[in-house]
Amino acid sequence: MKKSILKTVRIVAFTVTISLTSCNNSTTTETVKETEPVVELKITTPQPSPLGMVSQRVGLTDVAIEYSRPGVKGRTIFGDLVAFGKTWRTGANSNTKVTFSSDVIIDGQTLKAGSYGLYSVPNKDSWEVMFYTESDNSGVPRDWDDSKVAAKTTVNVQAFPINVETFTISINDVTSTSAVLGILWEKTYVAFTFEVPTDEMVSETIDAVMAATPKAGDYYNAAIYYSQQDKDIKKANEWMEKAMSMTEKPAFWQLRQQSLIYAKMGDSEKAIAVAKKSLELSKEAGHEAYIKLNTESLSEWVTK
Repeated sequence: MKKSILKTVRIVAFTVTISLTSCNNSTTTETVKETEPVVELKITTPQPSPLGMVSQRVGLTDVAIEYSRPGVKGRTIFGDLVAFGKTWRTGANSNTKVTFSSDVIIDGQTLKAGSYGLYSVPNKDSWEVMFYTESDNSGVPRDWDDSKVAAKTTVNVQAFPINVETFTISINDVTSTSAVLGILWEKTYVAFTFEVPTDEMVSETIDAVMAATPKAGDYYNAAIYYSQQDKDIKKANEWMEKAMSMTEKPAFWQLRQQSLIYAKMGDSEKAIAVAKKSLELSKEAGHEAYIKLNTESLSEWVTK
């Protein structure tokens, strides 16, 4: 009797199944394991100048720095390994890249939001620091183009009291409107300030929200900002009173801010009354910091 053979090959994951069906409907299944793929081994070793990253929010502006960090390793750095008077990648390997999420001001120059290559020309007493519009170069561009320098500044060299082995870039002295970018290696430190448009950005947001449908929290935050930034204190008071009227049970920290605005306006009577309420709620909450703040303010305002 002739037999018909139906052969089906299925490959699923790591198995191959072959099914043979005869005329008497009997089925034989054979499973064959597939040979596991050969894994190629690769040796990975530490880089002599490892990648470093700095991320910092300044006001409402995000700043990111990507750079390689060489070591001193017993060498003389500035004036030798890094020659005076020549453009340097300000690090090792690919050029150092700095990214700003908004426009910033450096030495009176507006630097547009975006990524830049950070280059410098070190000298014994001062450095020239430059932001180059091409940020993906491998070191200093062969065909340097001065027209691509978006901003530059000259900074004085400050002697550092100890030897810093690893090249370091930092962002310090952070405020809501500015910060200091510092470069430190061996016993040399240079730094410059950059400014961010926080007030412009916050003011635009406040105007947009107030023109829409502001909530209690919006009035509260706008009032605090206006007060802390020494803007229109009457407007700050108007917004704070609106926020408190929309809040069923103002918390002690909210009342604390309201008392400060009243005091700034010269309304001691209201400032004292609200501070007493804030003090009472602070004690109920067991919040020692606010108990101290309110007690000190009351002592000052009552004697006026």
